[in-house]
Amino acid sequence: MTFTPSPTPDVLPLRFPSGLRLTPEQFELVCAENREAVLELAADGRVVAMTPTGSETSGRNSEVLFQLLQYAKTSGRWKVFESSGGFKLPDRSVVSPDASLVCLDRWQALSADERRRFAPLCPDLVVELASPSDEGPRGVRALREKMAAYQRNGACLGWLFLPEERAVEVWSAAGDPQRLENPTVLTASADFPGLRLQLAEIWAV
Repeated sequence: MTFTPSPTPDVLPLRFPSGLRLTPEQFELVCAENREAVLELAADGRVVAMTPTGSETSGRNSEVLFQLLQYAKTSGRWKVFESSGGFKLPDRSVVSPDASLVCLDRWQALSADERRRFAPLCPDLVVELASPSDEGPRGVRALREKMAAYQRNGACLGWLFLPEERAVEVWSAAGDPQRLENPTVLTASADFPGLRLQLAEIWAV
């Protein structure tokens, strides 16, 4: 007896008119109908299609998450989120940082419905990893704009990793970002007591 697999239906790429603008509620409906797509919503209502990361970037992101999870479990004060978790920021954009921390008190203050949907808050700590190319939504220029948006929306701290340069841009709650060249340990601000990332383990992936 032989098994003949059923034909796989064609997967059509999502296309959005350049002038299309969605509300966060409409965007949520689009995401619900296109669960395989990786999308974000800009503050002006534009839909941004995010390309998948390369395997190397994905491996580094996993190491970042591992270290953040260790910190969160030790402190007992934080909730960790990975790159598929969306947040509705105060400016009505919907974004998915590569990694983020939210204070447990803030998370528990949300209703059950708010937790199931795009949580209506800006994470306390946001982490983004730049791709080798500066093109597209994962390039350095686009991510710097995103880091500035996190800053405007209330993030206490942002880290932009530049793996190709072995550098990190530190975005505090206010002011210009500070660039660290080839750090081996990344220490967080006082808002995150005891948080230190071992960067050699991240760069080595």
